[in-house]
Amino acid sequence: MEMQTWRDGRVKATDATEAIRAALAPLGLPESGGNTHPDGEACVTLAKIGPDAWALGDSKRPDAEPLRFTTAELDAAGVDPARFDLSA
Repeated sequence: MEMQTWRDGRVKATDATEAIRAALAPLGLPESGGNTHPDGEACVTLAKIGPDAWALGDSKRPDAEPLRFTTAELDAAGVDPARFDLSA
């Protein structure tokens, strides 16, 4: 992988993590940790699992059940799938 491609991907993942943290903070949800793993990689993943369904997960905890949201819920929380290179 080209170094610039890797950097761009890391920036997008970190930006998305920060956006999710900022969007969920007013809801009073507890944080289970930082936005990055000690090795410096962002941990938040987002996958489209249906026409109006999304799964939000933690790549560093693959055994953990992902949180599921509708497109409207993501939008209300200020989470833009484009930050993950996905489209609604």
